[in-house]
Amino acid sequence: MEPVRIGVLGGTGVYELSALKDVEEITLDTPFGAPSDSYIIGTMDGQRVAFLSRHGRGHRISPTQLNSRANIWGFKKLGVEYLIAVSACGSLQEQIHPGDFVVPDQLYDRTRLRPLSYFDDPAVGTQGVVIHVSVANPFCEYTSEVCYRAVQQTGTRAHFGGTYVTIEGPRFSTKAESRIFRQLGISVVGMTTVPEAFLAREAEMSYAVMAHVTDYDVWHEGEGPVTVEAIIRMLNKNTQTAREAVRRAVGMLAEAGPSPQRDALKDGITTHPDLWPAEARQQLELILGKYMTT
Repeated sequence: MEPVRIGVLGGTGVYELSALKDVEEITLDTPFGAPSDSYIIGTMDGQRVAFLSRHGRGHRISPTQLNSRANIWGFKKLGVEYLIAVSACGSLQEQIHPGDFVVPDQLYDRTRLRPLSYFDDPAVGTQGVVIHVSVANPFCEYTSEVCYRAVQQTGTRAHFGGTYVTIEGPRFSTKAESRIFRQLGISVVGMTTVPEAFLAREAEMSYAVMAHVTDYDVWHEGEGPVTVEAIIRMLNKNTQTAREAVRRAVGMLAEAGPSPQRDALKDGITTHPDLWPAEARQQLELILGKYMTT
């Protein structure tokens, strides 16, 4: 199959891309289990795009139970170099209003229960390969700039930069947590960007997030506590903007060169390839094949 260079990971409310034409569904297996759903491959404004519903169509998988390793691996297997993630979030700052979009440039991890790496997992057979990947800047700057300009072109208020804190979920924040995040200067709170950003970097993919704001979390005294009903109302408003912004971003990426993250692992390989266990070499060939010695 011809590689598909652009991928879209749809979050809450974005379960399909109506602009995709000539679509086909592809079910993939990975060393890490099954992805959330089938990948929808199609053409958008002349560009081949792979789409995956993060939570599965019908929203069947909670944030903590997402198999993010399989989801990102599947995109890599399809040949994706540029991955746009759409994510619902809550605002932690007064100037970021519900209905706004944020393209963050930093990430704060407050999860506890999720596998965060492809490497050194005995249950999957990747033990014995130690790689320390740099995530000082967890989002691809180039792809983030594309996403920001794409949202701007829809006429929607957009914010470039800021920190996205990922909490474990599926519960929402307590008021104390929300206020502490605000004191730390964090911009938005959500439940899915970790470990996606880390895994995409290990897969040497360019990853960026279009985070659309559904609420003020629970810190805002002028607003009631966040509810699913309120989120759904704002989701319905944001969904069309998200789809249009994705379409515009895909168009901008049409002429993009190789992923700026294509050599992300090069300086982080600690275990010499000659010492990698045979099982790990086999399981990780998709992302480590070019670094393997004979």
